[in-house]
Amino acid sequence: MPTEDRSTGADPDRIRRLGAATIDRIAAGEVITRPARVVGELVDNALDAGASRVEIAVDGDGTDRIRVADDGHGMGRADARIAVERHATSKLAPEADPVGIDSLGFRGEALAAIADAGGLELTTNDGDEAGTRIVVDPRSGADVEPEVSDAGRARGTTVVVRDLFATRPARREALAGARSEFARISDLVADYTLANPRVAFTLDHDGSTTLSTPGTGVTDALLGVYDRDTASRSTELSANADVDFGDGAEAAGSDVDVTDDDRSPVDVGISGVLAYPSMTRAARDHLRTSVNGRPVRDDRLAGAVRAGYGRLLPDGREPIAAVDVALPPARVDPNVHPAKREVGLRDADLVAEAVESVVADALTGADLRRRADVATDLETALEPPGEADGSRSATFADAEPIGTFRDLYALVEASDDLLVVDTHAAHERVNYERLARTFDGDPVPTVALDPPATVSLSASEAAAAEANGDPLDSLGFETEPFGGGTVRLRAVPAPFGRAADADAFRDALASLSAGEPPRDARERLLADLACHPSLKRGDAIDESAIRELLDRLGECERPFACPHGRPTVLSVSSATFAAGFERDR
Repeated sequence: MPTEDRSTGADPDRIRRLGAATIDRIAAGEVITRPARVVGELVDNALDAGASRVEIAVDGDGTDRIRVADDGHGMGRADARIAVERHATSKLAPEADPVGIDSLGFRGEALAAIADAGGLELTTNDGDEAGTRIVVDPRSGADVEPEVSDAGRARGTTVVVRDLFATRPARREALAGARSEFARISDLVADYTLANPRVAFTLDHDGSTTLSTPGTGVTDALLGVYDRDTASRSTELSANADVDFGDGAEAAGSDVDVTDDDRSPVDVGISGVLAYPSMTRAARDHLRTSVNGRPVRDDRLAGAVRAGYGRLLPDGREPIAAVDVALPPARVDPNVHPAKREVGLRDADLVAEAVESVVADALTGADLRRRADVATDLETALEPPGEADGSRSATFADAEPIGTFRDLYALVEASDDLLVVDTHAAHERVNYERLARTFDGDPVPTVALDPPATVSLSASEAAAAEANGDPLDSLGFETEPFGGGTVRLRAVPAPFGRAADADAFRDALASLSAGEPPRDARERLLADLACHPSLKRGDAIDESAIRELLDRLGECERPFACPHGRPTVLSVSSATFAAGFERDR
């Protein structure tokens, strides 16, 4: 039975309407969850204002101070005063449907939500002789009017946010460390930079510039986010695809209702930049997608970009790419995610098919497509022996080497089967298990680099390197900041006497940044290091060497899969040959 609140005489279990102030605080908490959300909302506003330059400065983790300045069209005093009120916007007409708008921000609550979560100072000018400064302090109470005064400023808007979550200590304490929070901000700014390459961006952290782009195109944006090597090994993407949605549009996949009037072909613009398949990463974080300039997380679009690379990508590697899809606003619903990180697309599968085709064509045009080295036409008959996880109790004692194929595959007769051994993958498995057993619980051998090697990192990678100094050290990488997004490697892991390279360092960094425990990152590192000294295509290998490789492989706990999960051995039974040659046996 519900009990009565004796102090008020009201039933505490009755459902009641919340007051406006409580509603506003809840709504603000949904919009502003961490410092990166503040940056995202303010960058949206800057881009919607037509800015050609956006400058972002962050102190600490962002709760101390965030400043975003732009050279957009700015606001007059009347608009500036209303802009900090809840649900006030110039981007959506009263009673209008938010589906079909062509702006990045649309809810009309960002500035008010930010002002509710921290101190806000807005300085803006739309070209008048005098600008306007609005100051809102959430500690003053909801009934206190914002301070309004004259300000000297050129055309544009500057927003400074201080003491974020000062009135919400639980939310501030729930944030990650300063380095991790800034890494989120850095990743987000990189997303916006690559989605809007004609806008110049700068990002400063504690007085040091960590990212800077000139706004002169997507290749220069890639250079600002990554490094010269990545930018020089990339190709720009710019194409238009006519997507004919036809009568089966909804069956092809649609996140937004499609009416009969929406069946006509639509011109889809697909632009961006694709790093060559030789420039890859271990994590998927470097494949960025956007819709109409808005960075979004969309599995279908990301999958389409990756499918466009096809077999160009080495196994277990992910591309560096940024692809923007330009669609008519009426075919995009921006209101499906509270953080605006996802959008609903009409006929999303058809759009994804267009993206895959354009990406594949662009890579083909860049003469990057790898040709298959082996074509046996026996794909259906080739099955990896052993279990799916690569384990099986087996031996190669009765196996007899009979030759090699294409300077990589060993041909082995074993009872009624022909075994085809990928000598590189098999040697990788042997080396990995040798490493894992030798250094189980012990540090991986390292070698000092003299002189130290310099590695250029993206802003987010540099922040992650600083945040993961101790785990990197435990993996054998001794680093120190070198300024400008560059680190110096003083020591690197060196099992087998071979030093790890910058790619191994980046992969280890990606593993730690993705939240993998140091032990998992260590195992991934050992798997990568096991690859370097393993047999390569063209290495001399005779029947005695094959026999030795089989003996070592037979001693492994998981002989039928390399440490990256690829099969080491495929088998073709004699019955397959008999059937193929139309023999009884």
